[in-house]
Amino acid sequence: MSTTGATADPLAALGSLPGVAESVESVRKAVDRVYGHRIMRRRSNEITSEAALRGARGSAALSGADWALEEVRRRTDFSGDDEAHRVGAALRLTAEAGQLLSVWRQSPLRVLARLHLVAAASNADEVGRPRQQGEPVDEPLVELSLPSAAEVSGRLDGLSELIIAVSSAPALVTAAVVHGELLALRPFASHNGLVARTAARIVLVGSGLDPKSVCPAEVGHAELGRAAYLAALDGYVSGTPEGMATWIAHCGKAVELGARESTAVCEALQRGAA
Repeated sequence: MSTTGATADPLAALGSLPGVAESVESVRKAVDRVYGHRIMRRRSNEITSEAALRGARGSAALSGADWALEEVRRRTDFSGDDEAHRVGAALRLTAEAGQLLSVWRQSPLRVLARLHLVAAASNADEVGRPRQQGEPVDEPLVELSLPSAAEVSGRLDGLSELIIAVSSAPALVTAAVVHGELLALRPFASHNGLVARTAARIVLVGSGLDPKSVCPAEVGHAELGRAAYLAALDGYVSGTPEGMATWIAHCGKAVELGARESTAVCEALQRGAA
């Protein structure tokens, strides 16, 4: 991660980039609309469950398993081909994320290791730890140059320090940095995209922006498309103020679209109850 200059709170410095404050405010309004819906007061658990399912489907789609929502909903066995494994991994991560909120602030690296273990669902040696030098990475979506294992270790430590430190940065900014850094590093041998998006979800929920997890950014990222996702990620990797602002704004738009999705679910439930 690169910032515009040395500061005791680099995440907060990103919040001052041009256009970021507007993205933060737009996200807040979108989230408030969902939480202010009358259905949320009576049936929030249903909205949370549906958002989890749709978010998992969206995250899997970004990792190359673009299944119809109803197919994800009806399936109980995900032990088939690679696509089935990815969808199953996304669903497991969604379920696991809520159990890790209290650990994240104290030990983010422990949480990331746990997320990879859950996603991979394997006892292989490379599971649940950062990759070692020379180990291959299975992440077909992201084709950026792969940082060395030593660079991964150093940047993960830096990311952990940023998360543990008290920052005045908006949740959107922190989530975008966590998401972008993990995609850029690809610290694990596999499932990095799924882990990155789940970690960003943990930030949004744990920060209090979306405490009931009803604004699945993964839905928005999938709707915006993989090409736009990768183009925005290029901005993050560039480290320039413009590139960072573009990535944060893209992540903000994804949250807004996730909020819109859950608002539509609320409206459908309301019509059914009328």
